[in-house]
Amino acid sequence: MTLDAPPGEQPSRRTPLARLPRDERRAQLLASALEVFVNNGYHGAAMDEIAETAKVSKPVLYQHFPSKRDLYLALLDNHLAALTGLLLNALNDTTDNKLRVQATMKAYFQFVANDDQAYRLVFESDLVNDPDVAARLEKFNAEYADAIGHVIAEDTKLAHHEATLLGRALAGMAQVSARYWLEAAGNLDIEVASDLVYRLAWRGISRFPKES
Repeated sequence: MTLDAPPGEQPSRRTPLARLPRDERRAQLLASALEVFVNNGYHGAAMDEIAETAKVSKPVLYQHFPSKRDLYLALLDNHLAALTGLLLNALNDTTDNKLRVQATMKAYFQFVANDDQAYRLVFESDLVNDPDVAARLEKFNAEYADAIGHVIAEDTKLAHHEATLLGRALAGMAQVSARYWLEAAGNLDIEVASDLVYRLAWRGISRFPKES
């Protein structure tokens, strides 16, 4: 027997989950997972909470990501690719090395400013010692440092390994200073901060002799 709804009211029905294209659903799940991972850390995050934050059922979440680890690694890959793209674009946008240093430092700070959750997930996760995570971070650091080192080697008399070492140093300078700026947010304007680091880096690197 079906009970009639009160006059003027429709029978209660559960609202079906909106069907999104696969790419859109995946992006939604990643955004929700980022929030949960940053707030709780990898070990404190639960797939239940990620599904609830995304307003989907757990089966839907597992259709896209078989495990919490797969979800985390997909997030890490996305954000490292985005940061790598920003830095390489800044590095390759000009042949003026002074402007290259300025642009790459600014790009690093801009990445932090635009999405501090992404930066925290990449560089402040409680999973950084995991072999797969560590390998991804090392690949990112190596690619960025090698790109800088290649420019230095072309422009100076330094050997490849020497230029790569300087590339690592400049990359580390950008990462550590941007992280400090994030923690001191509000106390230092981003333009001032990135310009200070750029000036320090350029005064050091510009002292090396040009390749004749």
